[in-house]
Amino acid sequence: MSSATVVPLLLLSSVCGARHIQQSTAEASRSNFVATPEQALSWCSLLPSLASDQKRIWLFPSGVRHTRGWLAVLAVAGGTAALMPLDRLEPRYFRSNTSFNRFNAILSGHNTSIAAAVIPASLLIVGVFRGDAYARNTALLAVEAVIDAEMVTSVMKNISHRLRPAAVPTNQLGTSTWFRDKGVTLGGAGSFPSGHTIAAFSVATVFSHRYRHHRWVPYVSYGLAGLVGFSRISLLSHFSSDVLMGAALGYSISHFVVLRESGGI
Repeated sequence: MSSATVVPLLLLSSVCGARHIQQSTAEASRSNFVATPEQALSWCSLLPSLASDQKRIWLFPSGVRHTRGWLAVLAVAGGTAALMPLDRLEPRYFRSNTSFNRFNAILSGHNTSIAAAVIPASLLIVGVFRGDAYARNTALLAVEAVIDAEMVTSVMKNISHRLRPAAVPTNQLGTSTWFRDKGVTLGGAGSFPSGHTIAAFSVATVFSHRYRHHRWVPYVSYGLAGLVGFSRISLLSHFSSDVLMGAALGYSISHFVVLRESGGI
C-alpha cells in the first residue's frame, strides 16, 4: 500500500482511542462566506464512514439518478479508451527526453506520497491549535477521501494487472499491457488506475469544495493535482489513461461520496 494511504491509516489507528474532536458552530468571520453548522467529526467516526462510503462506491449504479450521471460515466470511460492509442507513443517520448529530469526529481512518487499525507495533516494541526473546527473537519474529510480512493485503487489494480510503462520493453510497446503484471499486493500491483493521481485529486476536491469561497484555492489545488498526474506519465510510472481514470475517480469519490453532494453520480 502506498505511503499516501499508510500515513492516514497509522494516524487513524493511533488517535482513534483519544478524545473526539469537538464540533463547534462554524465561524462566520470568513470574508464573503458563512459556514453552516455541520456534523461533528472525529477520528473514530471515520471507521463507520469508510464502511458506508465503500458500500456506496461499489454499488454506485444503483445511486445514479439522472441521465447526466450516466453521461459523465460514459465520458470518462470513453476518454480513457481514447487515450489508450497513446500507450506506445508516451513511453518512447519520455524515455528519450531528459528535459523532465528535474521536474521528475521534485515530483517523484516518494515526494508526492508524502505531500498527499502532509497537507491534510498540516491543516489538522493548524485547526487544532487555532480551535478551528472547520479546518479540522476539512482535514479529516481529506483523509477519508484518500483512504476511500486508495482502497478502490488497490482492488482495480489487482484486477487489471496492467504493466507500467517502465516495465514494457521498447520493442513491445505496441502489445497489450493488460493482465500481464503477475504480482498481487495490498496496495495493488498493476498500473491502472494511478494511485498517486487519485490521492492528489481526492485531497484537491475536498479542499476546493470546502474553501471555495477563496477563489484561488480550486486553481491551486487542481493545478497541483494535475502536476502530480503529469509526473506519473513523465516518470514512466503510468499511462495517460491510468492518470485520467485516477483523476476522475479521485474527484468523484470525494465530491459525490465523501462530501455527499446532492444528486450523486
